[in-house]
Amino acid sequence: MSQPNLAVVNDTENKEETTKEQYIINYLKSMVAIEEAIEPYKEQKKELRAEYVENEWLSKDDIWAAVKAFRLYKQAADLDELNDMFDLIENQFGPAQGNV
Repeated sequence: MSQPNLAVVNDTENKEETTKEQYIINYLKSMVAIEEAIEPYKEQKKELRAEYVENEWLSKDDIWAAVKAFRLYKQAADLDELNDMFDLIENQFGPAQGNV
């Protein structure tokens, strides 16, 4: 993988001289560098998931539910509010197709 050129567009002491466009370019260059750096880990995550499914240790649904629950846990989600919102959505739109 080639490394993007991460040179700062305007490296002056006077920040007022840096334009919004330059900030956008610098932001995008940094974002691209980060995305390229994490790409191998994304592939590793896919391989991990595939291994667990292939060995029948967990189903795709088991993995999906565990990951969703863990993300909610990390966000310190209020499960009562989540259930209320889920009920509201289900009442408005009916049961999800997967639950029919």
